[in-house]
Amino acid sequence: MARDEERKTRSLEQPIVGGLPDAPGIVAVMGLSPGLAQHLRGLADELLVKDMPGATLTRPERELLATAVSAANDCFYCMDSHGAFASELLRRGSAGDVERIVDGIKSGGSDGLTPKMRALFDIVRTVQRDARRLTREDVARALEAGASDQDAQLAVLIASAFSMYNRMVDGLRARTPASADAYRARAVEIAAHGYSDGRVKSIPT
Repeated sequence: MARDEERKTRSLEQPIVGGLPDAPGIVAVMGLSPGLAQHLRGLADELLVKDMPGATLTRPERELLATAVSAANDCFYCMDSHGAFASELLRRGSAGDVERIVDGIKSGGSDGLTPKMRALFDIVRTVQRDARRLTREDVARALEAGASDQDAQLAVLIASAFSMYNRMVDGLRARTPASADAYRARAVEIAAHGYSDGRVKSIPT
């Protein structure tokens, strides 16, 4: 499993801010306020689940982009959770070689992806590092590889939003599970219902 020793080290860290709910990762953040939970879930649905007119990116492709951003930010909770969500969606679509692709993305690679997706991965990783370094040429390469303007928009928005989610989780040092397998039950629920549906109840441990 990709980055296993780093993950185990992160799982040993304790929150550095008092008063957090007894829950891991972004679940702890959402537990701070019902309004915050509603907006964070709603933003995830808008970027990762709902159709955007003109966009060609599928749900698993969007989850892979969120996984890549979180991996680049070394946020293991978000990297592993969205990697699990992407994996579940890919398997439901009968994709092959899922574990190798997702592990490669967690390690900073883009193997097994289409030219369009590799170009969009370049966009999200650039925005994650320094949004002002993204150029028209970067976007043009994605368009030439088959992406739409709306795909490029989504890539920028996903990179920006998940850098925020990552910083919320790791700034508080919210708990992170020691195994990526902890997210499997939640992945089934997210794949079926999205983020805001009340039927999503599983909490990684």
